[in-house]
Amino acid sequence: MDFDYSDDQKFLKDEARKFLAAHCDVSVVRGVLDNPERAFDEKLWKGVAEQGWLGASIPEEFGGLGLGRVELCAIAEELGRAVAPIPFASTVYVLAEGIMAFGSDAQKAAVLPRIAAGELIGCLATSEGPGVVGPASLQCRVEGGKLSGTKIPVTDGDVAGVALVLASDGGRPGLFLVDLTGAGVTRETLKSLDPTRSVAKLTFAGAAAERVGDAGAGFEVVQAILDRAAVLLAFEQLGGADRCLEMAREYALGRYAFGRVIAGYQAIKHKLADMYVKNEVARSNAYYGAWALNDDAPELPIAASAARIAASEAFWFASKENIQVHGGMGFTWDVDCHLYYRRSRQLSLVAGAPKLWKERLVSQLEQKNAA
Repeated sequence: MDFDYSDDQKFLKDEARKFLAAHCDVSVVRGVLDNPERAFDEKLWKGVAEQGWLGASIPEEFGGLGLGRVELCAIAEELGRAVAPIPFASTVYVLAEGIMAFGSDAQKAAVLPRIAAGELIGCLATSEGPGVVGPASLQCRVEGGKLSGTKIPVTDGDVAGVALVLASDGGRPGLFLVDLTGAGVTRETLKSLDPTRSVAKLTFAGAAAERVGDAGAGFEVVQAILDRAAVLLAFEQLGGADRCLEMAREYALGRYAFGRVIAGYQAIKHKLADMYVKNEVARSNAYYGAWALNDDAPELPIAASAARIAASEAFWFASKENIQVHGGMGFTWDVDCHLYYRRSRQLSLVAGAPKLWKERLVSQLEQKNAA
C-alpha cells in the first residue's frame, strides 16, 4: 500500500499552497484576529469557493468537483499551514460529509449545491456545556418537528446558515438539520482562544428541525460524521505542525548567540528533532486515515482515532516548541508563533478532545481483538 499523494494530488497541493500564499498571508489572518467584528475572512472564503475547494468531494451532480477524499486531505493540509481564517472545517468536513453520508435526496439537493457555490456555511451542534453529552444527559428536545434547547459551544455557530443538531425526539436521540436563519433561533458570540475560528451559543425555541439519518441513531450518526471529519482535521493539524517546524528551523538558522547560530546547540537540535519525529508519526497515521476514508474501509474508526490522536499531539507539541525556539520573542504578539498555538488548541477540541479519541481507539481495538 502506497501511503503518498499521486502526482496529480501533489500538483493540486502545490497549487493550493500557491493560492494561499497569494491570498492568505499573515496579514489576512491578523485582519480577523485583530477585529472582533469579523468572524472570518469573506474575501478568502469567496476565493476558496471559486477554486472549487468547497465542493472538492461533492458529486458533480450537486455542483461539486467530484474528487476523492485524498484530494480534500491535500487541500486541508495546506489550509492548516496557512491557519486560514475561514469556516472550512465546519462546512466541508462536517456538514457536507454528513449530508452526503446520511442526508435524504431532498436534503442533498437543497444543501450540497449551496455549499459548493460558497453560499452556505454549516456547523455541528452537539455540546450542551461542560462534560460529555450522552443519551441520559441530552437536554435539547424535538417535539412535533420543533427544536428547543441550548447548544454551547458551537464552532462557527455565529456565521452558519444551517446546523446539524443532536437532540432527543421522544426519548430517542437523533440528528436534525436546522435553518439558523429561521424563526426560533438566537445566537450569542462567545470569546475563544482562537478568534479566527468563531464560537457561539445557540438557543432554540421552537425552531423547525428536519431529521438526518435514522430515528434513534443520533449518536451513531454523529460519531460516523466525526470519524470522517477527524481524518480531514488531522491533515489540517499536520499542515500547521509542519509549518511550526519550518518556522523554528528558519529562526534557529538565522539567530546567533555567543558567536554561533543557535541551531548548532544540542538543546535546539533536540527540540527540532522531536518535532520532526512527532510530525512524521502524525503523517503516517493521517495517510492511513486518508486511505480508510477514501475507500470507506471498515478500518475507518480505528484509522480516524489514530490520526486524530497523533495529529493533535504533533500540532500541540510543535506549536509549543516553536515558541520555545524563538525564545522571548516567541511570546510576543508581533511574532506569528501564537497564531499556530491558538489554532492547535482550537483544532484539538473542535471534534472532541484527544482523551475521547484515545478511549474510542481502545474500544475499537478491543472489539477488533474480540471478533
